[in-house]
Amino acid sequence: MKDPHIALDLTPIFAPTGRLRASINLGNPILANKMPQTGEPFGLSVDLASSFADLLNVELELVVFDTAKASVETVRAEQADIGFFAIDPDRSDGILFTAPYVLIEGCYMVKNDSPLHLNDEVDQVGLHVTVGKGSAYDLYLSRVLKRAKIERAPSSQTVTDVFVENHFDVAAGVKQQLEADQKRFPGHRLLPGRFMVIQQAMGTFASKGRVAADFLSAFVEYQKSSGFVSRSIEKHNVQGASVAPGA
Repeated sequence: MKDPHIALDLTPIFAPTGRLRASINLGNPILANKMPQTGEPFGLSVDLASSFADLLNVELELVVFDTAKASVETVRAEQADIGFFAIDPDRSDGILFTAPYVLIEGCYMVKNDSPLHLNDEVDQVGLHVTVGKGSAYDLYLSRVLKRAKIERAPSSQTVTDVFVENHFDVAAGVKQQLEADQKRFPGHRLLPGRFMVIQQAMGTFASKGRVAADFLSAFVEYQKSSGFVSRSIEKHNVQGASVAPGA
């Protein structure tokens, strides 16, 4: 990427320690995973973090978490310089977001013999919906579900385990994660369509200032328009995600 801020040098602002600290959430398999042999993180968010560090001409330090909640809190506490999160109003305090770089579907999973067949049927008294604690869909469903009861699993990766073990009615999550879980737990199906579109963006803590936030936004827009995001999606064989339109 060519220098989007032209004459400005924002390296001291983004990497005051001399290294770019990037908060990586492994809770969303579309964005990041670990190499089975080495445990090294890889994926779309890691590619973007590496490219941004290259632009700033600094080393990259990955700060890795298993949940989105922990990843967000680390950036908010200024223990990481950038992060990769779903945009949500409940996360806006202390964090400035870019426009989304990728869109992901949030879906419901039920048992094959469940009477539920449509997303709109989920919000019923007496139904228990399992979510990953602090995830984007937890925040969203906590606002929109008025009758069903939300049950929180420790992380997005454990949603289906908690759902099956406790015989809850619905599991909510990223479509790709639920499809992978179907292989571990046969006898389940996804409801057609989606209950939300998860907008994945980059973010930094607000005290870095508007100029820094605008620079990060320019970086994201360039990575979308240049084909970098789409190439990373293809490289990692990501299913169930699409490049977000230009801001």
